Parts: sequence; structure tokens; C-alpha cells
Amino acid sequence: MVPRVAMRRRAAEVPPTEPTEKGNGKSHTNRICLVVSLSLLFWALLLYFHFVVIGSSTNMENQIHLQPQPSSSSSTSLRIHKFDPRKEKDPLAKPILPPAPVATTSTFNPPETVEFPFVKALKTVDNKSDPCGGKYIYVHDLPSRFNEDMLRDCKKLSLWTNMCKFTTNAGLGPPLENVEGVFSDEGWYATNQFAVDVIFSNRMKQYKCLTNDSSLAAAIFVPFYAGFDVARYLWGYNISTRDAASLELVDWLTKRPEWEIMRGKDHFLVAGRITWDFRRLSEEETDWGNKLLFLPAAKNMSMLVVESSPWNANDFGIPYPTYFHPAKDSEVFEWQERMRNLDRKWLFSFAGAPRPDNTKSIRGQIIDQCRNSNVGKLLECDFGESKCHSPSSIMQMFQGSLFCLQPQGDSYTRRSAFDSMLAGCIPVFFHPGSAYTQYTWHLPKNYSTYSVFIPEDDIRKRNVSIEERLLRIPPEQVRSMRENVISLIPGLIYADPRSELETLKDAFDVSVQAVIDKVTRLRKNMIEGRTEYDNFVEENSWKYALLEDGQREAGGHVWDPFFSKPKPGEDSGNDGNGGTTISADAAKNSWKSEQRDKTQ
Repeated sequence: MVPRVAMRRRAAEVPPTEPTEKGNGKSHTNRICLVVSLSLLFWALLLYFHFVVIGSSTNMENQIHLQPQPSSSSSTSLRIHKFDPRKEKDPLAKPILPPAPVATTSTFNPPETVEFPFVKALKTVDNKSDPCGGKYIYVHDLPSRFNEDMLRDCKKLSLWTNMCKFTTNAGLGPPLENVEGVFSDEGWYATNQFAVDVIFSNRMKQYKCLTNDSSLAAAIFVPFYAGFDVARYLWGYNISTRDAASLELVDWLTKRPEWEIMRGKDHFLVAGRITWDFRRLSEEETDWGNKLLFLPAAKNMSMLVVESSPWNANDFGIPYPTYFHPAKDSEVFEWQERMRNLDRKWLFSFAGAPRPDNTKSIRGQIIDQCRNSNVGKLLECDFGESKCHSPSSIMQMFQGSLFCLQPQGDSYTRRSAFDSMLAGCIPVFFHPGSAYTQYTWHLPKNYSTYSVFIPEDDIRKRNVSIEERLLRIPPEQVRSMRENVISLIPGLIYADPRSELETLKDAFDVSVQAVIDKVTRLRKNMIEGRTEYDNFVEENSWKYALLEDGQREAGGHVWDPFFSKPKPGEDSGNDGNGGTTISADAAKNSWKSEQRDKTQ
């Protein structure tokens, strides 16, 4: 009975029906509040992830895009890493090369890893057991029409000069006899001043670090005889004929896989002529030269010429060839010692002809000063037979002079400047474009250590006495300058291409190393996402090689008046500030002067 009573009591304690129904209404209200709360929480989380997390991710991407990948060592980082969750799941995604590096916000998103195609070449320098690390050169195997066929048809290479004899001996020309004792017994040749195409290409065949694997190459050489090509068609041919070989060359190169690596910016070629022969400005038949250096593809390459343009970035000055082409270091050392010990009886000398058609030329005044001086020597050149056409007469005069005057010729530069320095004679320049802005790879930046600079206007307008100016230089300083000139000789001459110097670096070696350095800097800058200069202006190209270490921008320069370009309608000759406008006329006059300057 007890269990039943207990059960009844529990049943009696159950709450009445009405309170139970009220309790159900309160529970319903709570559920609505819960749903609303969850909904608000959901939207709050959605907004949070949209504005905070994704925004943070975007900022991180921008930072990765704008900042170069830090390297774990002192060497340059060769990879750029970035994690992108949207691309991580796609293993077939192809890497995209980054655009030209600009330190501004970009819409470009680099892939996870960018491997530059020239990394293998850069890494060769890390192999300390490889003497060619970082120095390999790949040479294109061009069709023979671009080089050797021109030599087989050598009679057509010049209108006035039979170039066949000058292409002998690997481009050095016939040997010179040392009848008057002016030369050494070995290594002297009647070299044509425009034969660098052949000399350089033959020197390249002896280069110690050639490679058949272009992926190892620090630079790529194009053995096109550009100077010989333009020479054969300059007079009496239409522009289609003049441009033909250049267009064919560019077409051939741009189809090669080696070109695609850097779009030709690692390519270089040599032309043994002044740059103006390759810079025809129009499609007029009467305009001068071809347009090789204005072709889009050629603008990417580096062209080595005996005279470069101060206003363009794709050509670089290299020395004119002299008559001396040693086969051994000892021949150079013996010549240098001989130049140190010579008795120089003339204070200054000049070998050249006047330019009566150029009213701004100072050559006439220089010739007058030489004639009127007891310490000046003149070797006047003109058409026909002349001692000026004799290498021994020229070198003999230079060897007997302390200073050699080197005014502009038909263009900025002269072969005579290198002949005189070979003789240990201190050059006197009157325009910075004759040497200082031209041969920056081969001559010291501090020009006062090896030369004298007298602005043209000092002669033209002020009639400054060259003799008095030179006599003011202390004898000790003259000896120091002459020693510096003599020490420069190895890097200004081209060694015999059929042999090689043991320890000395000749003009070829200096030029090749300069090209390698240029390409290497460009490659590293591409990897690091930077440019070599800030606010680069091509028209100021001549200034950049003169910048001090650490300078990244070219500003005003004391030589600006020398390189001011004329406005349309202005005189195309020398301007009032002493500057010179090089044009088709200058190139034509240079060609006509070959009749005076060719070796007899």
C-alpha cells in the first residue's frame, strides 16, 4: 500500500495546466532571440573576414610584390617566392616572368617561384675551380653572307681603297718594314683604321672562355661585319640595298632561342666605323648610311664602334686600331720601355689637314700656331703623296713630341689620338667627345692624369696660345702624365689575333669584360627588381659613364654646351658654345678623308 500512496502524492504535486502553457510561451520567445543573435553573429563574422583578413592578405601580397626576396647569403637572390592559396592547388600553372621592375604599386601578381632563364650563367661565377666562371661567351654561327663572304669579295668593301691587302694577316694588313728604326722588329702592320670588324672577330676565336652552351654565356657575340657591310653600299646604292643585310641579320637573330632569353640585351657586335654610318634618320634616298642602330631589335643589343653617339644608349666606343699588334707580353714591355727613354725635342706637334669648308673648325688656327712656333712640329696632310700617309713618318714625329694635338676631324674622334698615345705622347684634346665621353671603358675617368684639355672656344674665340698653355705645366707633372700614357698602351692596342698575350689585357679583352659586366649588372637588376639609374634619359647617355660610384641620376654637367643638339633650322655645324652636331655631312666627309688618310 505504501508505494501507491507515494505515487499519488507525487501525482498531486504536478503543477496545474495553466502555468505549464505560460511556460511554453516564454520558451518560444527565447528561441526567436537565439535565432536573431546567431544571425547577427554570422553577419559580423562575414564582415570581419571580408575587411580584415582579406585586406591583410592583400597588403601582404603587395609587400611581397614590391620588395625583393632577401638573400640568405651575400650573393644575389636568384628566386622570388610567394604563396598564393588560389594557385597552390594548380600544379600545372605556368610561371610568368615579372614585368619591368618599377617601384610603384602594380596589378601584376608574381607566381610562386620565378626562375630567370639566365640564372645558370650567373651561378658559374660561384665555381671557384672554373677559371671561366662568369666569363663564358657564346658566338652565333651566322650564315657566311654576314661575314666571310664579304672578305671573299674584298674589292667591293671600299670605294677608294682596295681592302683586300688590309684583310690579310687576320685583318692586320701587310707587315711594316722597320727601315728607319721607328718600329719594333716584330708586330707592326699597315692596319686600316676601319678593320676592327675582322680583327675583333679573329681575336674572339682565340678567346679562352668560348662555350657551345648558350645557357652558360655571360654574353653572346654576333660576328657580323657591320662596318664592311655598310662600307660597300654607301655611295650609289638605294636605301633598300643599304639596309638589306641589317634587316636579314635581325630577322635571323630574333628567330633564335638565344634571343628570347633577354630579347637581345645580352647580345653584342662590333662595327669598325663611326656610329653615324648606321643612324640614317629618314627613308629619303639622299640620306646617309643605313638604319641598323635604329632597328628595334638592334636597340636592345650593344654595338661597339670606333665612335659612339653621345645621345644614344646602344653603342659604345672602342679604340681605333693602331699599327702595333704584339704577339707576346715581352713585345709590349720592350716598346713601353723604349717610349720612356726617348729624347723628345718638340713641345707639341700636329698631324692633319685643314677643314676650309667648316667655318667652325679650329684646325686652321692650330696649323698656324704650329707653323709660328719654334717648339711646334707640323706634319700637314692633304690629297696625294704626303709624309702624313707614311706610318713611320707619323710615329717618328709623335715619338719626338711631348704633347700631340688632337682636334676634332670630320667627326668627334681620330685614329691619330691612339697612334700618339702608342708613341708615349700626351694627347691634347679640344672637345670632350674626342675621348673623354667616348672611350670610358679604356681611359681613366680622371682625364687630367693623362691628357690636357683646352676648350675649342679658347682657340676659336680667345686665340689662346697653345705653346704658352703647355709651358705652364710643371716638368714633374709632364713626366707623370707621360708615364700614365705609356701605362695605358696595353689596353689601347689589339694584340695579334693569331696568338694571345700571357698576362696583359689588350683593347679586345677590356671591351669583352666591359660587355660582360654590363650584362651581368642588368641581369642582377632584373632579379632584384631595380634599374641601374633613376630617371634614365637616353639623350644624356654620355653622362652616365662619368657618374661617381653610388650616383644614380645624371644632372647638369659642365660639358652640356658641347653636346647641345641643334633645333630645327639651326646651323648643323659647330654651335656657338663649342658643341658639334654630327650629321650625315660629317660621315660623308669622314669617308672622303680616306683618300687623304689611307696608308700608301
